[in-house]
Amino acid sequence: MKAQLKKGNTVKILSGDERGKTGEILEIVSLKSKKGFVNKRAIIKGLNLVKKHQKPTKENKGGIVSIEKSIHLSNLSLVKTAEIKKKDEKKVETKEKKETKKKK
Repeated sequence: MKAQLKKGNTVKILSGDERGKTGEILEIVSLKSKKGFVNKRAIIKGLNLVKKHQKPTKENKGGIVSIEKSIHLSNLSLVKTAEIKKKDEKKVETKEKKETKKKK
């Protein structure tokens, strides 16, 4: 069954340069191609950053700005919050074990 990704969900990236990283969906973007197909993409908070050169305007100073680019929904997987907490707990436990071994 296909998971429905929505704004605010925590997702894991399955492919690309950001593979394995997790983040929160900020926005779902629907793009329509020339042939009539709907292409759905998501913007993830803090991931898939690209440098953009902006011209100065009255409102903006201009210069090089980092922006978040969209990722196709097929490259995302829904992550349950319980799984994230378990992984964080395991990381803390392993760090504590390593520290106690070094002290001995």
